[in-house]
Amino acid sequence: MAWKIISGKTARRIIQEVHEVVGNNGNGLVADKEAEREAQQAEANEGAVLEHAGDDYNNKQINNNSRRKFLVNSGYVIGTLAVGGALSTMFGCTNNNGGNAQEPTATPGGGKETEIPNYNRALMYFTQAQFRIVDSATERIYPEDDNGPGAKKLGVAFFIDHQLAGDWGFNGRDYMSPPFYSGEKVQGYQGRLKRKEIFDIGIQELENYSMTKYSKGFAELEGAQQDEVLKVFENEEANLPTISESFFFRMLRAATLEGVYSDPLYGGNANMEGWRMRSYPGSQMSYLNIIDKEFTKIEPTSLQAHLASH
Repeated sequence: MAWKIISGKTARRIIQEVHEVVGNNGNGLVADKEAEREAQQAEANEGAVLEHAGDDYNNKQINNNSRRKFLVNSGYVIGTLAVGGALSTMFGCTNNNGGNAQEPTATPGGGKETEIPNYNRALMYFTQAQFRIVDSATERIYPEDDNGPGAKKLGVAFFIDHQLAGDWGFNGRDYMSPPFYSGEKVQGYQGRLKRKEIFDIGIQELENYSMTKYSKGFAELEGAQQDEVLKVFENEEANLPTISESFFFRMLRAATLEGVYSDPLYGGNANMEGWRMRSYPGSQMSYLNIIDKEFTKIEPTSLQAHLASH
């Protein structure tokens, strides 16, 4: 016999129909008992379902209560933060830099603040020995005096180093293919050597000449001795078999002046001191605010000042 689970109401209705059909004989009693068992089983199942549904309802009530408490508590926290922010603004707890100010870093000994290093002052092309020679030579070409700092403090040797490491040093924008002829003065350089190669040879020749005449390297010579060596190169008196020493000197002198007066972006003109010595305003976007005035001395501005944020 195949059993089918039915509800309690359905079972009682079936029992009543059986009584009407078969009466109270034995077969009817058996059917009644079987039907009653089905009804009891159905009622038990129905009760279990209702009990389980009650558990779900209670759990939902608990979860709803937990969510309600969480939202209420969150409201308290958010309200506290909002009020706290308003009070801090009211009493001036924010800094003057839009919240981006940082406390100055104190030195371990409690003395002056640590100076932030200039990471642009690093070598890209020269060796350490080459850099010392160029640094000394440019200082003799543009020395420090009462008007202001010299080439060393202005970082001119770093400017030349960075230029030689780029297109300028590699003659990236020049025609460098044969034929090579000695051109007129108005034609400019017509040789096969790149600028970086001319500097490499010229620096080595400065060192060789200094060692030959003074038994010292160029960077170790006295200022007057360095001047003598540079004058020999300027006047084409060294009789070098490699390059024209006067051409190298003119290139070195031009690069020195460019390093003094170029934008600090390129490594020289430290703190725009080269511009200040000339009262040069630097990279100004406009002069409308002073154009109607007779004369106005203004502080120089570099390209860095035009960044949106720096």
